[in-house]
Amino acid sequence: MSLPLWFDPEEILIGGAWHKTQVCLPVECPSDGREMAQIARGGKPEIDAAVEAAQAALAGEWGQLSAAERGRLLLKMSGLVLAHAEDLAVIEALDVGKPLTQARADVAALARYLEFYGGAADKVMGETIPYLNGYTAYTLREPHGVTAHIVPWNYPMQIIGRSVAAALAMGNAAVVKPAEEASLTALAFGRIAQEAGMPAGALNIVPGLGEEAGAALSAHPGIQHISFTGSVAVGQHIQAAAAANAVPVTLELGGKSPQLVFTDADLDRALPFLVNAGIQNAGQTCSASSRILVQRSRYDEVLEKMAARYRGLTAGPALGDHDLGPLISGRQKEIVEGYLALASDLTIAAQGRIAEDVPAGGHYVAPTLIGGGHGAHRLAQEEIFGPAQIVIPFEDEEEAVAIANGTEYGLVASVWSENGGRTMRLARRLRAGQVFLNNYGAGGGVELPFGGIGKSGHGREKGFEALYGFSTLKTVAAWHG
Repeated sequence: MSLPLWFDPEEILIGGAWHKTQVCLPVECPSDGREMAQIARGGKPEIDAAVEAAQAALAGEWGQLSAAERGRLLLKMSGLVLAHAEDLAVIEALDVGKPLTQARADVAALARYLEFYGGAADKVMGETIPYLNGYTAYTLREPHGVTAHIVPWNYPMQIIGRSVAAALAMGNAAVVKPAEEASLTALAFGRIAQEAGMPAGALNIVPGLGEEAGAALSAHPGIQHISFTGSVAVGQHIQAAAAANAVPVTLELGGKSPQLVFTDADLDRALPFLVNAGIQNAGQTCSASSRILVQRSRYDEVLEKMAARYRGLTAGPALGDHDLGPLISGRQKEIVEGYLALASDLTIAAQGRIAEDVPAGGHYVAPTLIGGGHGAHRLAQEEIFGPAQIVIPFEDEEEAVAIANGTEYGLVASVWSENGGRTMRLARRLRAGQVFLNNYGAGGGVELPFGGIGKSGHGREKGFEALYGFSTLKTVAAWHG
């Protein structure tokens, strides 16, 4: 199936106008390895122009809009996303390699982010502060100014929704650099913004290579805030570049998220979450649950029941809508296969299958369940970013916490137990930005603040916390006698 494009993917959006660059980048379809389009290869000149256009928008029409008017624009965009829903889903599925059902869920999430932040735009309040006699003191929430958004390839629409929509709701002007592996829906988002009537320069989209456009954006002196989702190594480079300009950064990086299964867990409820949280998007998810910690008395039972589910999983082309699709690239496939080779001293409890009719050029890895693990093993310490989970036994609550907290990451954790006291204790003790009790993910949770600690990053996205993060607090103290 061809891409249902209603825009030119070789153009970039700067200052309300679409421009071509002299050089383009190929767009590879992960399902079959073929080149299915080209995108513009923006660099420092385009980033400079985009930042200048964003600054002009803040000084012009965009900066003059009220919070309510900004909200109405985002709400209109939400409706337009839904109007283009099927085309967006097909584009995202082909570009990223994810099953069509998951891509449709991403479209719905983008629309929901725009709806949420559109409704919240005029509801971010300051406070009055009791102070000395003769003074009235209060605080104001104001936009940073020009915000940079460096978006990864695994969930382009969702991450644009949770970062760009929040920044625009607060009145910032945005410059977006999508991942070179998956830029198409970001460009579609720019067309939708124009269709909704977004003032010129409020949203600028410059695809290109990370070491060119991304590096220029993160180091640009005209940027007042950076939002980055991606690898730890790249996040460290971005934070270092931002530090030279004393610019705040929101980083959402990797994860090694555990699910803790106790003897008294409701296994019928838990099993779908245990497996799906590891293989969704072929495991290419920062919050993927790649570690399953099971109390020893039920370890064999849980491992076998998970193995039974794994044996029924199929990886195949995105539009075939299998349980999982291909990995994003040949390079990512090599990385994941390299990690799986480390399981030689463990047990491959089960593998799913790769569909028989997959194209030869696709980047497929069979979902793999690994047993016999321990907390210090590399497969239990390092982010695989592929469809693999390791199952580790523990004796008691203390050992479970020690294993769960025993990595450099701290993004998400989950506890499965019918003991209410235990779940509440562990919610406090687990080192993670989000903890789910008898569930995993809470259905996506646009309203729920999201972010990590340790090498999972810092700052929070989603919910009202994102609006606070994309604003700066001003204190006003007026003396009136």
